[in-house]
Amino acid sequence: MKLKVCGMREADNIRDLLELEPDYMGMIFYEKSPRCVLEMPKADLSGVEKVGVFVNASDEEMIEKAQTYGLDLLQLHGEEPVDQVKRLRERGFKLIKVFSVADELPIALMQAYSPYVDYFLFDTKTPAYGGSGQKFDWGILKDYDLEKPFFLSGGIELDDLDAIRQLGVKQLYAIDVNSRFELAPAVKDIKKIKALKDKL
Repeated sequence: MKLKVCGMREADNIRDLLELEPDYMGMIFYEKSPRCVLEMPKADLSGVEKVGVFVNASDEEMIEKAQTYGLDLLQLHGEEPVDQVKRLRERGFKLIKVFSVADELPIALMQAYSPYVDYFLFDTKTPAYGGSGQKFDWGILKDYDLEKPFFLSGGIELDDLDAIRQLGVKQLYAIDVNSRFELAPAVKDIKKIKALKDKL
């Protein structure tokens, strides 16, 4: 199972995180987020897949940020229409499409996006866009019958790994952690993430 650490921004914290060799590092480009990236971190970002997180952004904004930050994937966390996702795909971007989940998976909606994305990501439905530290009922993932691999997000803690493994869902590709592993918004607890990485 792969590991994505999201909400990174501070250069020193990024450098410390990269020593743990996570598979993916997420940077949030949503101005209402307390973890929003305001300028280029002065850190060597090589050696990790860099994910830019966007909420209902324009094509132009996402392309500009991808070029500036050397993003490897775009994570679409809003209500981006299928046509926009298709356009980004045609531009050659690797894509993660997020679905906020309450009590069921929106399978029909996901099928419309499936041809154009590399991964889905399931997060807990809240008034905000992620970073809530809240879980949804992971048991509904057992009903997932699409081939597309997915990331699991939403309130994941160190002690949740056994329960996640016991779901036995072969398409579960990675876990995505954020607020439960923070000392402050955008500042990760490196010791806690190391313990998670060791358990993985």
